[in-house]
Amino acid sequence: MQTSFFLLGTRISLVRAEEVSTALGFDTVVGVDARGFAGGVIHALWNSQMIHRHQTNTKETPGRPLPKRTSMALLSCTLTLSHSSLRRHVHEYTTTIHLSPPPSPPPHWNLPNPPVLPFRRLVSFPPYIPRSSLISATAPLLQDAGATATVLAGAYSLVRTFDTLTQRNLIQQSLSRKLVHILSGLLFAACWPIFSTSTQARYFASVVPLVNCLRLIVHGFSLVADEGLIKSVTREGNPQELLRGPLYYVLILILCALVFWRESPTGVISLAMMCGGDGVADIIGRRFGSSKLPYNQHKSWAGSISMFICGFLISIGMLFYYSALGYFQLDWTWTIQRVALVALVATVVESLPITEVVDDNITVPLVSMVVSMLSFGY
Repeated sequence: MQTSFFLLGTRISLVRAEEVSTALGFDTVVGVDARGFAGGVIHALWNSQMIHRHQTNTKETPGRPLPKRTSMALLSCTLTLSHSSLRRHVHEYTTTIHLSPPPSPPPHWNLPNPPVLPFRRLVSFPPYIPRSSLISATAPLLQDAGATATVLAGAYSLVRTFDTLTQRNLIQQSLSRKLVHILSGLLFAACWPIFSTSTQARYFASVVPLVNCLRLIVHGFSLVADEGLIKSVTREGNPQELLRGPLYYVLILILCALVFWRESPTGVISLAMMCGGDGVADIIGRRFGSSKLPYNQHKSWAGSISMFICGFLISIGMLFYYSALGYFQLDWTWTIQRVALVALVATVVESLPITEVVDDNITVPLVSMVVSMLSFGY
């Protein structure tokens, strides 16, 4: 008996779901709102012709009773997928075989009549999947371990590069510190998609800032000397500075990876405002910040304006990046308004004269998290 219904539970956009539906030979797809999934949607896919065929072929004949009513038999299997969009987004699927007419969907779904998509078979799969083609259970583990090693090597190379430039006096210490501040967090967030879709992926990713956290603690307490690191990261060359702003910075990276990960725009926006917005504000403010804010003589109009603009643009860019990969489904008109609100609130908080009390690497991302969660709902 052929497959008549396919339920896909994964975080992909409607466009990706349509590609998956066509590739697997189904002609109908509909998105169902479901809290707890990335994007808040489960996509249901089925072949209307096959369902109709099952319904018309289940007539009772004299002397031959109907088969035992079994609404569905669940078969879970993991495939080695060759299609690019499937390989990225589908790591496990469940097929449902209907031996009797399919049950009606629960009333609370409130599904409209699903649109029928143009049918075009891109790939086909044999009914029997040999054991040799199943994805090994260790594949996600190996992928995450490799991604962790790659990102960790990249982070170390980035810091070491600016260490060298600072030691050779090719770049100013203040500029080196801010460039590390801007690039390390943004590149870390941009690398999240190379990790697997398994539940442990976020923990592997958090190892990268955790290693840097331990490094800052060791050098901050002067247990090990590293003049290059101190010059490229601190303001005044004091090792104890590593235990303040830089340490808070990596702790926020860990928090965003563990709590929000790729499942929410909140973590991406928070990192964009802390890394991009606050980092650019300091660079622009030092160069063009002659006009100071009336309530804070340590902050300038140029720095605050640049933080709002750059934080907003970098946040939109990161959201577009994740949306293009299928992690978010966003209404861009609505999203632009909400991101602008987050950028405005974060800019106002950063401009307040509270730096001596609470570090910007704490106030900016935490305020961005709160406003983003209130705006996006997750």
